[in-house]
Amino acid sequence: MQSFEYKCPTEVVFGKDAELKTAEKIKKYGGSRVLVLYGGGSAKRSGLIDRIETVLQQAGIAAEIMGGVHPNPRLSFAREAEKRAELFGADFVLAVGGGSVIDTAKAVAIGLAHPGKDIWDFWTRKEAVTGAYPVGVVLTIPAAGSETSDSAVLTDEETKRKRGLNTDFNRPQFAVLNPELTYTLPSFQLSCGITDMLMHTLDRYFTIDRNNQLTDEIAEAVMRVIVRNGRVAHCDQTNYDAMSELMWSGSVSHNNLTGLGNEKDFSVHQLGHELSAMFDVAHGASLSAVWDSWANYVMSSAPERFARYAEKVWGVWNGETEEKAKAGIMLTVRFFRSLGMPTCFSELQGVGIQSDEVLKQLASNCMYGGERTVGTFCKLDIPAAYEIYKNANY
Repeated sequence: MQSFEYKCPTEVVFGKDAELKTAEKIKKYGGSRVLVLYGGGSAKRSGLIDRIETVLQQAGIAAEIMGGVHPNPRLSFAREAEKRAELFGADFVLAVGGGSVIDTAKAVAIGLAHPGKDIWDFWTRKEAVTGAYPVGVVLTIPAAGSETSDSAVLTDEETKRKRGLNTDFNRPQFAVLNPELTYTLPSFQLSCGITDMLMHTLDRYFTIDRNNQLTDEIAEAVMRVIVRNGRVAHCDQTNYDAMSELMWSGSVSHNNLTGLGNEKDFSVHQLGHELSAMFDVAHGASLSAVWDSWANYVMSSAPERFARYAEKVWGVWNGETEEKAKAGIMLTVRFFRSLGMPTCFSELQGVGIQSDEVLKQLASNCMYGGERTVGTFCKLDIPAAYEIYKNANY
């Protein structure tokens, strides 16, 4: 196990009607004037935004409500939201939604703490983050784990660049998790969320470190729980127990617990980000579309790791190492398909089979034109990324 430092200060409030404690938690962390962000109309139509607004009003907390956060959260919207928060005099940002809303809230919080500086400069490393306004979350989508993570992703829609930023300043002060708030999610959105939380664990599990017993077994347990309850929830989205397990698994999958003492890989996320940036596809779908190709490309570098994954997560105990490794990959792909998720470009809505020129552009974009490599399990450069995209292009 490698040396590590671990901090996950987010207070989690879990259970039925947990959102009724939102005002109490905002006050606990110093908020009195709150910018409330949400995404599409579902949070409004379901009555959740009205309930949150009422809870805040009854507690004497002033609120500015702003909807319209887009999946693959937009830089332009984050800039607009920051200006609105400044005009309102916000001292707290509350995200009501999933990963895109939470990441936007984190961007606004960082922007507010650095007046006169552009948000994007922090995501492109031109500026260092030295603080952030407090953020709270009312989670409605079990998926990204952003409610407990130190990361946030933004997309510059003008340049079609998607970038992530990791800093402890991104950690929300609290996260409200009520599984009942997930019941009205569109089926595809739920499937994307299940895929994302599984991938957050996989991108930590496939590592060059091989002697990390507790972290490995935590990750394997999380993945088994996601698969088991993902199947149930896909058929019955109002199953409270299944949605509870998924909601908590999403939070645990991205708070760094499942990767402690390991070097994170996250090459699948980087490959998927470029698909989202170029084609504006759903994040979870971009991941499932390239995972099969990535796994088969890198499997030979450490087949025993894939074999362990097949054993511990999928119960594949028979066969030689390589046979088990391939079976684990096949069963993962089959699970994605059972959720209605794409596993190649032709199944990825809005993408389809691409020209060789586009594949080369995707590979170059992923590596910042050759300025970096991605991954630690198997380092990928432009030619490697091109091969993975090409093998998914059917």
